[in-house]
Amino acid sequence: MPSNHDIVVIGSGHNGLVAAAYLAAAGKNVLVLERNEWFGGGVVTAELTGPGYLHDRFSTGHIFIQGNPLIKNDELKLLSRYGLKYVYPEIPFMVVFDDGSSISLYRDRQKNYQEIARFSKKDADTYLKFAETSMKYLPMISASFYTPPPPMGAMLAMMDQSTEGRELFALMQKSPYDIIMENFENEKVRLFLVRMVSENLTGPEEKGTGLGIFVFLGFMETYGIGVAVGGSGALTASLVRCIEAHGGKVLNNTSVEQVLVKNGRAAGVRSTAGAEYAAKDAVIGSLHPHFLGRYVPGLDARITRDAAHVELSANSCFTVHGALNEPLRFKAGSHVSKSYFTDLVPSSMTVLRQYFDALRYGRVPDTALLGIACPSNFDATRCPPGKSTFHIWDYVPYSHPDGGPQHWDKAKGAFAQTMIDRTAKFVENLTPQNIIAYVCDSPLDLERCSESFQRGDLHGAAPYLYQSGAHRPTPDLGMNTVTGVERLYLVGPFQHPGGGVFGAGRATAMKMCEDLKINFDKIGQQR
Repeated sequence: MPSNHDIVVIGSGHNGLVAAAYLAAAGKNVLVLERNEWFGGGVVTAELTGPGYLHDRFSTGHIFIQGNPLIKNDELKLLSRYGLKYVYPEIPFMVVFDDGSSISLYRDRQKNYQEIARFSKKDADTYLKFAETSMKYLPMISASFYTPPPPMGAMLAMMDQSTEGRELFALMQKSPYDIIMENFENEKVRLFLVRMVSENLTGPEEKGTGLGIFVFLGFMETYGIGVAVGGSGALTASLVRCIEAHGGKVLNNTSVEQVLVKNGRAAGVRSTAGAEYAAKDAVIGSLHPHFLGRYVPGLDARITRDAAHVELSANSCFTVHGALNEPLRFKAGSHVSKSYFTDLVPSSMTVLRQYFDALRYGRVPDTALLGIACPSNFDATRCPPGKSTFHIWDYVPYSHPDGGPQHWDKAKGAFAQTMIDRTAKFVENLTPQNIIAYVCDSPLDLERCSESFQRGDLHGAAPYLYQSGAHRPTPDLGMNTVTGVERLYLVGPFQHPGGGVFGAGRATAMKMCEDLKINFDKIGQQR
């Protein structure tokens, strides 16, 4: 095996690239191997509908990475040196109801108060209390997102020592639906908050996900949504530039089939073509827990069994990307176009709950809970002058009720058209004359694109309480390491803190630096 690499990274998802970039900046010789032709995993931008139309195929708004010192403090100089740039819409999120009314979530708390007060003065007052609580929790939550998680037992014991800690633990065990229904009274305000938190691919009544309402409110108010200029993949491109500027390499079309272990320590990897790449110091792997035993032979049977049974999110994604002759005009008013994420919602909580009930039983819902983003409204580089783009998403079961997962290959075209027709009820000009072209991805397509997206779960694994923190995805794998194999480190959406664009590879890099006797704090101080 060639031995000129200190660290070999399996997969070029943004978390793996973040970890690789920190180690490269620390002076390590890093090699990243990607099986696909493109880099970035779920953070990728491509001309899906035609030349000049840039679409974010998976992630499109970067929320949680904004609080990461990687971006907040520009630790790796992605912003100042490697070409990354964000714009921040004034309205990160909005709900439009089927009767044409709407509620916006601004970065300005007073504006949010006024929005909610239009429906309920009491709920607006309650919102202020929730916002204040979110800001109280935010420093603790932010600190935990970008560093190795504390041991679960120690964390729970610490929380149990104070009234505030016990209150927080109670919130963590509840569902967002519980918390919202207990505290808010207006139907539309309830729907607005429930829909916001259900963007996490879980139904709002899932126990153990209640803290999400405070996480979303805290981040939206503090940071908003970062829209990467040039597309979501601009983050990936800046990380690749950073790695290469420090002497590292990022190779595509190279699929890894096995981690090579010698004397209980990760020593390199073998590709499916038979090439072996030695790693003097460590291997970083974006290894979905369901396939851990395949990639790392010889692990304890209990570890691989528990990993294989990691629970995925209950709902899968179906997405449609389109190119337009002109920007969309929403029937609810021009203000809707100022929102980045716009959710189209029924005016009844019963209808919304029935939608998630259908998914729970493996049915394609009769109603829609559509989300839509028009990135070109905020970033003119996404399309030719005067034109526009859109990105619509909905939830569906991974296994199509008429024939299993493979049936999506036959049914996806009709379902994509159904999504467009349903969206058109809220939009004046989503017509055949305005649509230049569109493409769609079913849950099966998402799974084919990345092993991290099993069953169309873009978040890698369900965000349930028992699969969180140091127990995400399992207690044996939750510290970004693999019990039984030294110097093998894990990254990916199935690790803490979860799916989405967090830049959580920073936590893996911190753990590695501790083991490799590198002063992590000095990496971000380099000029």
